[in-house]
Amino acid sequence: MRGSKPHRLIPVDSRIEKLERHVQALMEELHRARHEQRREALTDALTGLGNHQALVNSFVEAQAATAKGAVPPALLLLNLDGFKALKNSAGHAAADQVLVTVAMRVRSAVRENDVVTRLGGDEFAVLLPATPQSRATAVGNRILAALGPNIDLGNNSIRCSASLGLRTAEPHHSIEDLLQEADLAMEESKNEGRNKLKVFDPATLHARQLQRQIVGELREAIRSDQLVLFYQPIVELSTGRIEGCEALVRWNHPIHGLIMPDQFIPVAEATGLIAELGRWVLRKAVGQLRQWRDNPATTQHDFSMRINVSAADLQSLEFVDDVGEALAEENLAPESLVLELTESAIIHNNELDRYTLASLHRLGVGLEIDDFGAGYSSMGYLRKLPVDRVKVDRQFVQDLGTDPSQLGFLAAVQEVIRSCGLEGVWEGIETAEQAEALRSIGCASGQGYYFGRPLPEADFTEQLSRQVVWPA
Repeated sequence: MRGSKPHRLIPVDSRIEKLERHVQALMEELHRARHEQRREALTDALTGLGNHQALVNSFVEAQAATAKGAVPPALLLLNLDGFKALKNSAGHAAADQVLVTVAMRVRSAVRENDVVTRLGGDEFAVLLPATPQSRATAVGNRILAALGPNIDLGNNSIRCSASLGLRTAEPHHSIEDLLQEADLAMEESKNEGRNKLKVFDPATLHARQLQRQIVGELREAIRSDQLVLFYQPIVELSTGRIEGCEALVRWNHPIHGLIMPDQFIPVAEATGLIAELGRWVLRKAVGQLRQWRDNPATTQHDFSMRINVSAADLQSLEFVDDVGEALAEENLAPESLVLELTESAIIHNNELDRYTLASLHRLGVGLEIDDFGAGYSSMGYLRKLPVDRVKVDRQFVQDLGTDPSQLGFLAAVQEVIRSCGLEGVWEGIETAEQAEALRSIGCASGQGYYFGRPLPEADFTEQLSRQVVWPA
């Protein structure tokens, strides 16, 4: 058209080149975005360290190098001591500040090619490629030293320590295996005290595997009635009459035979199975007491059943209800049941313990301190507890008859017990002379092999039918 400017034609090659540059820029931007995405996927957001996946990737690379002849990697697993208490007292912000500081200190204590990761919470891992155990131990000790100085939190400062577990990888190891075994070493470190490094011991793994096996078998034993109760008499010293008995659990294992409680009770306590075991003992013992009450040959209205109570029972909100329901189902008076508590189970005297003890006292069951004198034995705390009796530890009786001064000492102990308004049951009586000596100083009740060893139900029923086991 007349008067219009002609169109400026852009060469085809230039347009293609421009398009190519644009595409290249987009590709580079996409590459950077993907790289950043991968980096974020391998990074702990709080500390900037690697995360669990970063640890996995580094371990795979290290094991690949091991397969080609390199020295195997080592893993340090780190857990802060007392971090939960710190978080509860100082708050989340302060706890996060501690974690960031710990991360920097750990990073500064290791070598450039070591991989420091945070696995979550207050747990960190350091993978040491191609590192023998001796060198890994040195690195671990440097980490402990680096954590030593106080951490400034503004208004105050805290001292931060950690427990470390060390495991050197084997060719067959997966990262899960390595973490598990380093974790076992770390737990051992925590058990031995703060700020320590512990090297993995295969015996620890074997013990843990054996514990898991025992727990599984014990849980099955509770379900299938492999457990049995034995009964040992409590004797009124003034008359020789059986006034009660202590129920003692045994495990009638289908392969190993009769297993004593000291072989499985600690495992039950350590793994949380003690509450289930305790409920079984409670129901079985109360049911047996009902049977003896219904049997004309063994009927004694003041006869009491003693069962042992664990610290876990005192910490259970359901325990008082369990006791009340067991007694109600068998139509038994609460005073016919006496619960034996070790001093160690109640010495902390926390709020839940006090609530449980007070509730049991209101229910009307007897409460007895077991192994009195073997532990704390503070009259101050004893007088504050709602207990009725103490069972005096056998160590007090064992020298009776050989040490001339022992009887006077026991008389003083008996007077203290009486002054606290309590009854005493004396354990470990093995001779008639010991029983007579205790009776002569006014001791009320006794228990020991002289009166009878723990017996299965049928044998104890026969003994109970005689009622008197020691002629007065």
